[in-house]
Amino acid sequence: MSTSIQNSTDLGSLIRETRRRLKLTQPQLALAANVGVRFIVELEAGKPTLRLENILRVLQALGGVLSVEGMDPFIVNKQEGAR
Repeated sequence: MSTSIQNSTDLGSLIRETRRRLKLTQPQLALAANVGVRFIVELEAGKPTLRLENILRVLQALGGVLSVEGMDPFIVNKQEGAR
């Protein structure tokens, strides 16, 4: 399943809901992702200035991956122009 994320608040809500469905506490998720509990609290609150590396750790700990869509046409056109 894919979920569209438009901002940090959307991401935080998705992470909170996933954590709750997995019946994990914030400290348990922090331990699994090797980040601090404060980081989890701020991430779930939608803080927009968190480290991407740590966000990726949390996503991985929850079984998720980060995917970007819609940019492929730009990459293909740029590569063709470089030839």
